[in-house]
Amino acid sequence: MQPGVETGEPENFDIVFDHVKFAYREGESVLEDVSFTARQGEVTALVGLSGSGKSTIASLLMRFYDWEKGYILLEGRDLVSLTPEELRRRVILVPQTVSLYSGTIRENLRMAAPSATDGELLEALDQVCLKEWVLSQPEGLDTFVGDAGGKLSGGQRQKIGIARALLCRAEYILFDEATSSVDLESEQEIWRCIDSLAQTRTLIIISHRLSTIRGADNIYVLDRGQVAQQGTHAQLMAEPGLYRRLVEEQTLLEQQGEEGLHHG
Repeated sequence: MQPGVETGEPENFDIVFDHVKFAYREGESVLEDVSFTARQGEVTALVGLSGSGKSTIASLLMRFYDWEKGYILLEGRDLVSLTPEELRRRVILVPQTVSLYSGTIRENLRMAAPSATDGELLEALDQVCLKEWVLSQPEGLDTFVGDAGGKLSGGQRQKIGIARALLCRAEYILFDEATSSVDLESEQEIWRCIDSLAQTRTLIIISHRLSTIRGADNIYVLDRGQVAQQGTHAQLMAEPGLYRRLVEEQTLLEQQGEEGLHHG
């Protein structure tokens, strides 16, 4: 029997990577033997150096690629048994750069929920701190976003992407560096939104900024395609290892940046 597949007893977790191996090119494994569990109702964070396999995990979970070995399970079901439509209803990805289409805010939001009312669209926008701005525009929800959202700021595009995820009503939301290309104010607003979503959704967060995932229920540290460490922020800081080194280095860089601003 496949590992993790239900045998009549309900599982107490939702997403499981079970000894997953993957390579974009033969002989060059990106994920070597990755196992982790994202439990229902919790926030799971994936961190690590660039190239450690974090975004590859996101791509596999969305079935953009198929893996070589191991299993990926959603509520005990092998991911390959789900249709693409069923998977998209259950799991939604908010990527580093959200794709918008030429058209209006309304049209871009209704891609996720074609029958959504204006009230539902505005409610989703309110949750991502964008409602007031939209209502301040002469055309409101019919404001044109420009070619690929070119008339919007990076933060506004990301917020619309998250609002779209809310309208999908997916139980699982995967954030892959969703704030890495926005300004500081937008980033803070988006993280407040993510914190709120954590009360009602199962979240997997991939972020290079470690200060933003300190409150995660479980943190997995990836190193060269494998899980090197796992635990809460406090647990990982209490032991020598990659996570503590990355946090200390990042904290030092942020302090130096703040000092530079004060002296500038």
